[in-house]
Amino acid sequence: MNSISDSHFDLDHVLHELKHYLPAQAPLKDFIHHNTLHAFQTQKFHAGIQQAAALFGYKISLTLDEYRDLYRQGKIRKDVLRQIVIARKGAAEADRWVQDLLEKPLEDFARPVVGRLRRLWKTKYHLDLDNLVQPLLFRLLCSYLDQGISLWDFPAYGTSFLSSIREMERNSFSTFFHTKRARNLLKAGAVSVEDLLKIVVGDNPQLYQRYLFDQQFSHQGWSGLVSTIEDFPTTLLDAKKISLHDLVYIELLFEIDALDNELGKGWKPLSSVVEGALEEDFFAPTAATVQAEMLSLWQDAFEWSYYDSILAAIQYCDKTEPKRVDGKSFQAMFCIDDRECSLRRYLEQESPSCETFGTPGFFSVEFFFKPIDGKFVTKLCPAPVTPKYLIKEIGSNSLRKRDLHLSKSSHGLFRGFLISQTLGFWSAARLAWNIFRPSVGPASSSSFLHHDKVSKLTIENTGSESCQDGLQIGFTIAEMTQRVENLLRSIGLLEGFADVIYVVGHGSSSVNNPHYAAYDCGACSGRPGSVNARVICHMANHHSVRVALGERGIHIPLTTRFVGGLHDTTRDEIEFYDVEELTPKNFAAHKEHVIIFERALSANAKERSRRLELINTKDAAEKVHQKVKLRSVSLFEPRPELNHATNAMCIVGRRSMTRHLFLDRRSFMNSYDYRTDPEGKALLGILKAAAPVCGGINLEYFFSRVDNQKLGAGSKLPHNVMGLVGVANGADGDLRPGLPSQMIEVHDPVRLLIVVEHFPAIVLQVIQSHPETYEWFINEWVHLVVYQPEEGHHYHFKDGGFKRYDPLMDHVDARLEMVSVLETQEDNIPIYQIN
Repeated sequence: MNSISDSHFDLDHVLHELKHYLPAQAPLKDFIHHNTLHAFQTQKFHAGIQQAAALFGYKISLTLDEYRDLYRQGKIRKDVLRQIVIARKGAAEADRWVQDLLEKPLEDFARPVVGRLRRLWKTKYHLDLDNLVQPLLFRLLCSYLDQGISLWDFPAYGTSFLSSIREMERNSFSTFFHTKRARNLLKAGAVSVEDLLKIVVGDNPQLYQRYLFDQQFSHQGWSGLVSTIEDFPTTLLDAKKISLHDLVYIELLFEIDALDNELGKGWKPLSSVVEGALEEDFFAPTAATVQAEMLSLWQDAFEWSYYDSILAAIQYCDKTEPKRVDGKSFQAMFCIDDRECSLRRYLEQESPSCETFGTPGFFSVEFFFKPIDGKFVTKLCPAPVTPKYLIKEIGSNSLRKRDLHLSKSSHGLFRGFLISQTLGFWSAARLAWNIFRPSVGPASSSSFLHHDKVSKLTIENTGSESCQDGLQIGFTIAEMTQRVENLLRSIGLLEGFADVIYVVGHGSSSVNNPHYAAYDCGACSGRPGSVNARVICHMANHHSVRVALGERGIHIPLTTRFVGGLHDTTRDEIEFYDVEELTPKNFAAHKEHVIIFERALSANAKERSRRLELINTKDAAEKVHQKVKLRSVSLFEPRPELNHATNAMCIVGRRSMTRHLFLDRRSFMNSYDYRTDPEGKALLGILKAAAPVCGGINLEYFFSRVDNQKLGAGSKLPHNVMGLVGVANGADGDLRPGLPSQMIEVHDPVRLLIVVEHFPAIVLQVIQSHPETYEWFINEWVHLVVYQPEEGHHYHFKDGGFKRYDPLMDHVDARLEMVSVLETQEDNIPIYQIN
């Protein structure tokens, strides 16, 4: 067969484009939130999502009826809507546009571009090629990539996906194919993707790129996973060699085989039935339509109706609250996670003299972690970071719980039969009992089991065992000093240290939840932050580190001790580590602080229960807390917690900006003191992380909410776990990207608003110094507002500059809306709610 590789069709370029547009679908164990439509981020937000809709048929906003319902409910304010229309369309056209927004119907959008060519198999040949090819293809992919569900390894283990299938075809009596041609093409080895495309599509290279996009986006979940594994092989513990090229190659062979089998050898390639011209460049910017413009106006009005009241409340709060808490009872650092927002508020309410901070939950220490009985190392830092350090767990004699039902012996013929006839009956009884009395089992995912609290960690590099697998074991004194300094300077804690400072990571607990990694700490690559908390506390308590910090101007008193902890956000429980190292005085204070934490956790659980079904929120906080704990171990509970649902803000500044504001668990909170960072050096590090991490979380929730079928995962109830790498509906379905409906049902799809306390000129210099970060703001995938602390005014970043923004809502009304406090009669615990 003659090769057509000398044509203008460039396979490498097409594969590169495919990888750019496919979902960044990572395996379940590394569920990292990201902007689902990252490929369009080089464009302005509304233009980018409109092109995504035209290209792939995604829903990219709420419907017109949903926006109008929000308007009637008052969640989209009349004054804000009119202001948005005037800013975009001018005062003269405002009345007409507002009337159209409220009354004019919308037409249906045209069919997406991707999929039109390959749809001809159905319309012209009356063949469902997806149904003929994909079941076998998906089973092969799942078996090859399997990470532990299968009892046997994939044949020809250790070779690439394509090589494995070719070797199986050469050495087996059975075959994956129905006809000889496809099998012979595979065995030949010298046949290229272009050669296969010539058979399927015809001698028209201009259609090849379009066909491959149609083909791969007919199962974007599997294609996205393959693309991610190809780029990041270490994302699989049991590494596999697979590429998008191999997937395309095998799928084209299966298509040729299906066509030969169904139509006989006389069928003509697809180009022979194409009627009319198909666009050559289907990536060209999409022309704006009236419908798209109306939806974008509604979206902006929805977002700024919320932002406006928040910004007004911040102005009022900052002008009336003290800047520094004197005589601190204790200090506590939490992750910036929006779920910690309410716990911090309750701690400050229970102990007004305490001081809380927010910082990314890996606490400035990046490393791989190896549990004492672990076979693999896991990353405990942000996903883009590649650590060169290893922390090992040692000195633990605790045995992990085991369940005989999950033993490998249950898979054998005789032992399996014996177990099913004995323990099997008990298992059925226990399952029924668990409906009424849920309890923790060996199969439960618990954040507290990430490591053993009584174990020791190899934090300090002693030189006796300096390296393992190319990683340095532990940190030197200089390296520890630098990380403690980075942490303290980033949050502005350079003086006024309390005697006890808590560093609290977070994780979650659940049962029967394949998306469990999405509930843990994103800054720790989807894992609990307990080890990070212990590591940074050990460093900060180290005498040599304290001496080195003193030489750098940070003087931590000898009486100050750092204590690590872990907050389970599902159960609202905290476990503290290494408290036996506290002095008697600090230990006595710690016992008093534990009582404060417990009261705050119960109040936090009660507040969270407002959004949880089957819980009477009027019960006493302790009773509600017990019910919340039961949800975390219930096999039949699809919503043990709602994770980042409703997230909408990220505040970078001093706690005085928001100390008594009720933000309804909607805000990431990163502590930062502009006075200690006049040039914005620390601010750059914060925004480099906040934009992609918090923005990525926000946008994944956004797009999973507006299009849960294509950009989300649908309902988790029918999900099947496929090879421990993804979830699908049924045994032969495509992998589901995005978030399940149970995580986004209560979410309001608004873009993230980042509020930074500093001077606008400094912030502008900071974001312009880093193009990747600047892209988030200049293209408005994330909104940016600077709060000028000396003037007390807000400045909104738009079109490359800052312009003063004066909230439309009166600050008194904003405070009444955001800070309403009602005393409950049952337990006298303040419950904050929006009127």
